[in-house]
Amino acid sequence: MTASLEVVETTVTARRPLDVAMSLQPLQRGKGDPCHRRTADGAIWRTSVQRSGPVTYRLTQIDRHSVRCQAWGAGAHELAAGLGGLVGDHDECADFAPDHPILVEAHRRFPHLRLGRTDRVLEALVPAILEQRVHGIAAFASWRHLVWKFGAPAPGPAPDGMRLPPTADVWRRVPSWEFHRANVDPGRSRTIVRCAQVADRLEKIVDLPREEANRRLMSIPGVGIWTAAEVSQRALGDPDALSVGDYHLAAMVGWSLLGKPLDDAGMVEYLAPLQPHRQRAVRLLEVSGQAVKPKFGPRTTLVDHSWH
Repeated sequence: MTASLEVVETTVTARRPLDVAMSLQPLQRGKGDPCHRRTADGAIWRTSVQRSGPVTYRLTQIDRHSVRCQAWGAGAHELAAGLGGLVGDHDECADFAPDHPILVEAHRRFPHLRLGRTDRVLEALVPAILEQRVHGIAAFASWRHLVWKFGAPAPGPAPDGMRLPPTADVWRRVPSWEFHRANVDPGRSRTIVRCAQVADRLEKIVDLPREEANRRLMSIPGVGIWTAAEVSQRALGDPDALSVGDYHLAAMVGWSLLGKPLDDAGMVEYLAPLQPHRQRAVRLLEVSGQAVKPKFGPRTTLVDHSWH
């Protein structure tokens, strides 16, 4: 643990029931994510670099409506001010009215599913780029390697092994051979550096309408519809951001809701009546255990781009 700092404590009492672990689960990049930890007491620890500086924060669920946050570091007050959005208290779903029995039942069983937003674009964008076209295991390993190598120590009493995500300035300066050692091919590493070079402009999409935010993201070479959706889900809390182009998603939606696989075009057409809540429907399938995985087809390969 690092040296002790002043703690900023905040409690959010939500208007509707929520589950903080469920809200933050999409932010974790594999079990060994140095920026995300769930401890034995049920607390969730995370690190971030806010506009005002670095922060370590600890979230604990008090009851079905209340979440306590303890934060340390220069970004603690800013993090605390955005806590409601982070845990999903600003998520609106009153107009979500699915008619498929599986989704109806999942929505009934998990009324506390809330889609949170971090408002930190690059922190969602870099891991999404790392996950392009590769197996999740390899992408998570690359993220761990790069955060350990280039992320700063977490402020405050963070659990051992936690690190801050690298800042835009750090990502801009990562040498090509260090990306290679992290098993990141030149295409993805160039995209990360490009995004870091215009990070100030990208961070401003949190205040833009969804369509304009996506256009700005996809104006960067190497950032396509899938990557933009992954960022919108986490940084913007977009309940409609559908990860078109995902290796398994269309088939999973098809098997789960129709008993047969769909391709991307078929998934988009089938889920169109659920707009603007298509991502909410996907999350409900996942958290309810109703997501049926494809039972056949080629597996994504683990490709090693690193030196040995």
